[in-house]
Amino acid sequence: MVATLLLPRKVLLMRAVQVARFGGPEVLSYVNLPDPAPGPGQVVVTMAVADVIFLDTLLRAGWGQDFFPRTLPYVPGGGGAGVVRETGKGVDPAWVGRRVVVRTDTGYAERVVANLGEIMPVPDGVATEVAAALLHDGVTALSLDQLGAPKEGEWVLVSAAAGGAGSLLVQLAVDAGARVVAAASSDTKLALARELGAEVTVDYARPDWIARVREATGGGAALVYDGAGGSLGTAALEAVADGGRFVTYGTADGFATPDPERAGRRGIRVITPLVDGPPSQQRVRELLDLALRRAAQGRLRPAIGATYPLKQAADAHRALAERATVGKSLLVVER
Repeated sequence: MVATLLLPRKVLLMRAVQVARFGGPEVLSYVNLPDPAPGPGQVVVTMAVADVIFLDTLLRAGWGQDFFPRTLPYVPGGGGAGVVRETGKGVDPAWVGRRVVVRTDTGYAERVVANLGEIMPVPDGVATEVAAALLHDGVTALSLDQLGAPKEGEWVLVSAAAGGAGSLLVQLAVDAGARVVAAASSDTKLALARELGAEVTVDYARPDWIARVREATGGGAALVYDGAGGSLGTAALEAVADGGRFVTYGTADGFATPDPERAGRRGIRVITPLVDGPPSQQRVRELLDLALRRAAQGRLRPAIGATYPLKQAADAHRALAERATVGKSLLVVER
């Protein structure tokens, strides 16, 4: 009998961004890590673009351990888009070579391993960068759109309107036939909102911004999407018309804290989707599929405002924290 010699898998290295301790953008290190290997039911994706969202900056600083636990050291991110490189046991090898979006608990790396249920094909005609930009913000925007349900002819206020999700909410409200007021903090951001279809724009760095919204809408918006949170989000309740809807999801300065008694007296329905926790994986897949199909139809266009090489992830985080980014930020994985 001839014994079979099982040789160990050769250890290869890839480049990745790693957080070894919680802190500011400076804790993001560009390192060599072992290449991931797929287990049963898994694939390895060679990343072309990694998604970057504001939540990444909060987790890097140590926030949200009760909701989004991270064990140090870890590779930040939540996925991106690329090409399937390798499949594990039980996975159809026909996946190899296909462009996919991957939504998992990491992403700032040349390669990531993911379960089969965490990937989705990128439709023909949709650029890889566009698919990556819709990975989280597309899901978020469509979920909020369905909660807020903008109606034809009604006024909708979108705050943080030049952000990744906000810029998509502007488009979705316009697509529904609503009239959009966009609120943001600079002329460049407001110009983007107008390009996306906003009828009125206001600078919410001005002390009279609520009054300007109420004047433009004839007494307040029927629907307000609060993408800012904190004191700005709390103040935005006053921009809602009596009997309207207030959907708050922003966390840049903590959660908004609208007065429930005042909202109740005015008949305003306050919707706080983040309090309900993250959606199920099935729900995420349904929304992501819808976002990609709308992009393929030309009905949803992420505003990609900044791209950075993977090794400059710290710069991307600084820009987000300083609110200097107009539109969506992405990390490009260079070869």
